[in-house]
Amino acid sequence: MLSKCANPGCPATFLYLHQGKLFRLDVSVDILVRIPVREVTRPSWRVEFFWLCDECAAELTLGYNKETGITVVPRVKELARAQTV
Repeated sequence: MLSKCANPGCPATFLYLHQGKLFRLDVSVDILVRIPVREVTRPSWRVEFFWLCDECAAELTLGYNKETGITVVPRVKELARAQTV
């Protein structure tokens, strides 16, 4: 259940879907499924939700690292069109 902003340094509490940015992540969990004749490994999926408040979503997004899991990272700013011309 969502209760606060995914940014550990932010105290904002989750109240409404129209505020901030909601992230849905389909997470693969490898489990062994035993079948009487043979042993098969197949992925199992679960859904996790993360939320960034309006203030944090303007500057941050979520990232994934195998060692640390889901983390809050700075957003990459898009270059202005004038700079690309």
